[in-house]
Amino acid sequence: MSTARRLRRVLSLILGQEPPLRLRAWDGSESGPSDAPLVVIRSRDALRRLARHPDELGLGRAYVAGDIDAPGDIYATLSALGRGEDTDRAKSLLTKRKKAEIAGLAVLLGAVGREPPPPPEEAVLAGDRHSKARDRAAISHHYDVGNDFYRLVLGESMVYSCAYWRRPDDPAYGLADAQRDKVDLVCRKLGLRSGMRLLDVGCGWGTTVIHAAREYGVQALGVTLSREQAELARKRVAQAGLSDLVEIRLQDYRDVADGPFDAISSIGMAEHVGENQYGGYARALYDLLRPGGRLLNHQISRRPGPTGDGPSFIERYVFPDGELIPVGRTVSIIEESGFEIRDVESLREHYALTLRCWVANLEADWDRAVQLSSPGRARVWRLYMAGSALSFEAGRIGVNQVLAVRVGPDGSSGLPPTRADWLGTV
Repeated sequence: MSTARRLRRVLSLILGQEPPLRLRAWDGSESGPSDAPLVVIRSRDALRRLARHPDELGLGRAYVAGDIDAPGDIYATLSALGRGEDTDRAKSLLTKRKKAEIAGLAVLLGAVGREPPPPPEEAVLAGDRHSKARDRAAISHHYDVGNDFYRLVLGESMVYSCAYWRRPDDPAYGLADAQRDKVDLVCRKLGLRSGMRLLDVGCGWGTTVIHAAREYGVQALGVTLSREQAELARKRVAQAGLSDLVEIRLQDYRDVADGPFDAISSIGMAEHVGENQYGGYARALYDLLRPGGRLLNHQISRRPGPTGDGPSFIERYVFPDGELIPVGRTVSIIEESGFEIRDVESLREHYALTLRCWVANLEADWDRAVQLSSPGRARVWRLYMAGSALSFEAGRIGVNQVLAVRVGPDGSSGLPPTRADWLGTV
């Protein structure tokens, strides 16, 4: 039996069924359909990692380290892997007999030995989960990897959240247009007007506060825990001539004490809060709003039900300490903090389109991306963004904009009578 056929058997045992892939082993042997997506296993270390973690973490580590490569269509490869059983369930079905067979194959393949250390791109955090110090470290791990790297991936709009694709079939309408329309959608939902005060929690590189100040005349404060984001956001504000209207702070939202604000936006930030801390997050934002003020919370969600056992690839390499919760739970906690929910809009398909644009940007300038970060870091982003795009398309995860109001003492919401009235042209 060739090396590739033995590796194919190992992968079949881990996935729970025969993988619709073509495998190429380190010795050049191949196995599988000639027209199937190609996976190259470059090193015996890949098998050592999978023997220790026969799940997405083991596969992720092997890919980031370069022990495994997917040189073709990453979506086709991930889709083929996803046709097997859920990795957590498949792992639970690894009987003693199957584990013994994997061990025997590892001996035949010369892959017995200690698992190599995780790639350096894997997050290692210390301290209490969601303490301010640990949250700063988690944010730094993900966002402080180089503003030039993010500009390559995200494009000049520098918006790291789901775009709003008003004309997805128009070839003249691109990512920058869709991100501009998303930011403007947020501003319109918040009812921004000249003279208002806006707080943008997790402001990123400042795109939302710049747009809000320039187009709506608001006084805007953006806060972020990423030092690199804050530095570039301040430069962008100055270049836009908006320093008199926009302030950027390197600050935890829990330390903002100069409310009240007329409106608060939180776009792609709440995923970092943690479910156990979510009530405190919602109450803090409620306390920072004046009566009649609005909150726009834009957040990725997961489907209801139990989560998988053990650390995931996303948690170890992308968003350490990040947690997704169902949208119903998000709405309930925001309501429990005192807000009235006025609108919930799903943008799931919009995020899939956005992620495919980011992957295309990364792959089109791969060598530059590696130069700006590292081979492992570029691999992390390719795998997580492509996998996330497929998850949004399949409905395994979603993204929602929740509009909430701090109702005034007289019960007034301050909203016009119909959704069309307060949204304007959509």
